[in-house]
Amino acid sequence: MAKAQPFVHPGLLQGKADLERIKTAISNKEEPVYTAFVEFQEHPQSQDNYQMKGPMAMVGRNPTVGQSVYDADANAAYQNALMWALTGKADYALKAREIINAWSSTLKSITGRDAVLMAGLGPFKMVNAAELLLYTNANWPIAEVELTKRHFKGVIYPVIKDFAPFANGNWDSAAMKTMMAIAVFCDDRAMFERALNYYVDGAGDGRLTNYIINQDGECQESGRDQGHTQLGIAHLGDCAEMAWNQGLNLYAYADNRLLQGFEYTAKYNLGMDVPYIAELDKTGKYLHKEISAESRGKLRSVYEQIYNHYVKRMGLKAPYTGQAAARIRPEPQGGPGADHIGFGTLLYTRAEGSGVDVRNKPAAPAGLLIKTDPKGRNALTWIEPAGATGYFVKRAIKQGGPYITISAKIKGGHYIDSKTIGGKLYFYTVCAVNSNGKSKDAYPAGVISALPTGWHQPAVGAENSFGNGQFDDKQLTIESAGTGVDSSADYYHFVYKALDGNGTISAGYVPQVSSQFSSFGLVIRNGTGKNSPEVMLMVAPLSSGQVEAPKWCIKLLSRNAGDVVQSSPTLLPLTDPIVTFSRLTGDFYFRLTRKGDEFTGAYSTDNKSWINIDSITLHLNKAATAGLFAASGVQGIATRVKFNEVNIN
Repeated sequence: MAKAQPFVHPGLLQGKADLERIKTAISNKEEPVYTAFVEFQEHPQSQDNYQMKGPMAMVGRNPTVGQSVYDADANAAYQNALMWALTGKADYALKAREIINAWSSTLKSITGRDAVLMAGLGPFKMVNAAELLLYTNANWPIAEVELTKRHFKGVIYPVIKDFAPFANGNWDSAAMKTMMAIAVFCDDRAMFERALNYYVDGAGDGRLTNYIINQDGECQESGRDQGHTQLGIAHLGDCAEMAWNQGLNLYAYADNRLLQGFEYTAKYNLGMDVPYIAELDKTGKYLHKEISAESRGKLRSVYEQIYNHYVKRMGLKAPYTGQAAARIRPEPQGGPGADHIGFGTLLYTRAEGSGVDVRNKPAAPAGLLIKTDPKGRNALTWIEPAGATGYFVKRAIKQGGPYITISAKIKGGHYIDSKTIGGKLYFYTVCAVNSNGKSKDAYPAGVISALPTGWHQPAVGAENSFGNGQFDDKQLTIESAGTGVDSSADYYHFVYKALDGNGTISAGYVPQVSSQFSSFGLVIRNGTGKNSPEVMLMVAPLSSGQVEAPKWCIKLLSRNAGDVVQSSPTLLPLTDPIVTFSRLTGDFYFRLTRKGDEFTGAYSTDNKSWINIDSITLHLNKAATAGLFAASGVQGIATRVKFNEVNIN
């Protein structure tokens, strides 16, 4: 089964063939690799007598606690591990081991408003160092290896597990790459798939097509400054390189969108003009009216990897990326701090035509996603393996199978299954094929075609507003535009079923929302007409006057036929652990109960102990509708809200 599919090791930024290629170039004093190696070897953090700065039990960012300490040690751990892998000198391995073991046994928490970003930067180097040590015969004791795995999964991963859809996209992409790295090192397929799914379909700014917003290559942060823009696309590039070492051609996703982003950014930073379209980001917070000249021309150490992949491996053209790479060759360490690996001239220089090895059967497809529509057509997409020439799509009614092939030898990473029964749960997997054989099956994904029996999903208040809801085997996801609920009108997407008389609707919120102006909640109403009588338990942000610090609250609302919305006297601010640093980052549960004309709202942090918010009186029809709603709160963008434990009884 797909869960048992093994990872390739070493399989992060450097695979076995990469290390052999670099060692051969150094031995033969091939340029520019040899000069790059000499500079790398002489770097202070590449020394086997490096004096460790840490470890510390807690580090943080904003407020800063030990960030430079951790980043310096992470740099040294990676660079010593790589020196060991390239030279075979045991002292380098011992130094890398010393650093990794010290931090793994000491660091217990990452704190601060920018904790997600900190956990996505320095730890990426630490995980790469650990991967190199473990799979290059460094005699790392198994007890220390297991301690390190527990540390990465127990301390680093919880900080990044929900990404950062509240922030600029470089936060998201940093979280993605570190999650991918931890997943490979810890052989955690589900975690790996979580990161890949976000790369291609995440709701935040860091998703590939949300960060590189069009085929011109304009980036979400191009109007912010050029330093952060290069930071963001470089993280996406690291994801693609790790995926490549696992046999996946993530570089090619969305018609080489990553290359377009690098070409656009390189061209502008080389002093040339590029087109620019002002576009609101997915948080709803950031709109830059023109491209930014801040830090223009300050090229970061990020271009060699991309140039060597697209031009040398794949034979494509990347003129501006190539010029940027040449301008700073040999590429130095990727600063500031531990922002990038850098050293790309050493790590990625390769001969032309060194692309896909066609002698092997392909890896399994990955990142399998399913979107269903109201007619029950299930649209599948996946990340294609390098060297695949076709695919077999398989379907089952249980996650463990048996899986039956429903389409053979299709081309491309997409398929629509229209032979389904609405309301039925299906699971899918895909295998790839080429002249050398079939791959293993992809990690499976499930969906309920259309919606579960008895459920419906209209747009309330606007017939043509964007919205869609779908259930998989675990949760309900609603994507919706719409401004939500104001004093005079409703504009939201509504997923509901009939409620006859008294009853309760309850659900859990699954972090996080993308639009930071989102509203969502539970509704009992008369039908689905615009401004129908309704009672609503709503979560929404109140303005604080600062876009980065909304005040999230939960409140009970009602509307009589055609009237303005009335709010109950009680408005409860949501606090830690539900809200941290003004972001809706924690799980919670809420319920709305009807007894005759009385409606009561409550919430819970554990689905056991409940806090009543308030009660409100309104006459509704005995035959009503009950469901969940979501709205982005901002025109021009959608939000995505996820719920679990959805019950109506």
